[in-house]
Order: sequence, then structure tokens, then C-alpha cells
Amino acid sequence: MGNNASSVQGNIPEIILNTENLYEGNLSYYFKVVFENAKNLKNPYHNFRHMMHVTWLCYDACRHYKKVLTKREMRNLLIAAMFHDFDHPGKARNDELNVEKAIKGLKKWIAPEDKPYFDMIAGPIKTTVYPYKRIKHLTLQQQILRDSDLCQVFSPVWLQQVVFGLAAEIGCPAITFLRSQEKFIGKIKFNTEWAKDRFDSAKLIKIKEVRDLLKILE
Repeated sequence: MGNNASSVQGNIPEIILNTENLYEGNLSYYFKVVFENAKNLKNPYHNFRHMMHVTWLCYDACRHYKKVLTKREMRNLLIAAMFHDFDHPGKARNDELNVEKAIKGLKKWIAPEDKPYFDMIAGPIKTTVYPYKRIKHLTLQQQILRDSDLCQVFSPVWLQQVVFGLAAEIGCPAITFLRSQEKFIGKIKFNTEWAKDRFDSAKLIKIKEVRDLLKILE
């Protein structure tokens, strides 16, 4: 699902089934909920792939911070990742409304054993409102989810998923959106050491790719 499959252990079924026993329980119930009920699965960008890509990256971060985060905290984060864009309308509007939809979906579908942790799961989702608001103290889970949510651009399928996908949702030509990517990528500042280690070196490579694509297209 990510930019380098060999750098992250675990495919989606392994993550959902928790074959590494990394976090508490497993996520089979939530995967079924998203797969069968989310209304945004086929959106151009805020779709099933994006939600699973973010979950995949959050899992990688959990492995990185397994001595820092508890198994319960990791479970909360992964549920938040799966639901952070639940029922996204797939069009440009106030992102606070999109996050409200996601929280509503979480509240409707949360499993009984996770209800005591609802606020801890919803908390990271609330911080994904974009453009990001400056928050003085982000928890590690909130930092991880924010960082993961930005990183689709470093995936091999980013032209389809990000350029064509987000351009369609925003309502602009793909070439116009592509032109905006150098500036966007250059301004990315990660919160976590995990994301810095994993993606900072990829920023210059991706910017060069954008420039080279524009040379071809223009």
C-alpha cells in the first residue's frame, strides 16, 4: 500500500488480523464496517485506498513506537486511522464538516469494548481538519495520524490517487494541481521522528519527479 512495501512489515490482512500481536485485539469488525458501509469507498481521493493507506502507515508508526505506545493506544490509533475520512463526500468544502461525518460514523459503529475509549479514538481524527490548525500540544497518536494523512504523495500511485483524485474533488484540471505539488511537498513538516526518518529524504526525490513530469507535459 505504501511507497516501499519492503520497508513495512505487514499487508492489510495481517494488520487487520494483528498477526504480530502488536496491538490489542484485532480490527476485523472495523474492516467489515468500512468495507460494507462507508459511503466514500469510490471517491477520487478520499476513498478506500486512502483510508487503508493511512491505516497501513499508522501501523508502521506503531511498530516504530511499540516501546512508547501501549497496546490499547495503538488500537485506538488504528481505529482512528480507519475512520478518519469515513463517509467523506469527495468534494471541496469546509473540512470540519467532513471530520464531523467521520466522528458520527465512528460513534455509530464503535464496538462495545471500545466505547470507553471513544474520546481517545476521536481525538486524533479531530486534528486532521485541513488546513491543519496549530495545536500547542499534540499527543503522539495525533502526530502520527496527521503525518500519515499527508503521505499519499510519496506512494507510487500518487499521480492517479493524489493528482487526478484530488484535482477531481477540488474541481480543477489535473495539470493545475500537479503544478501546485512542488510547493506543497516543499512545505511538508512532519511531527514525528518516525515520519522524518521515513519520508524527509523522499521529498527532494518527489519534487524532482514533479518537475520532470511538468517538463514533459508543458
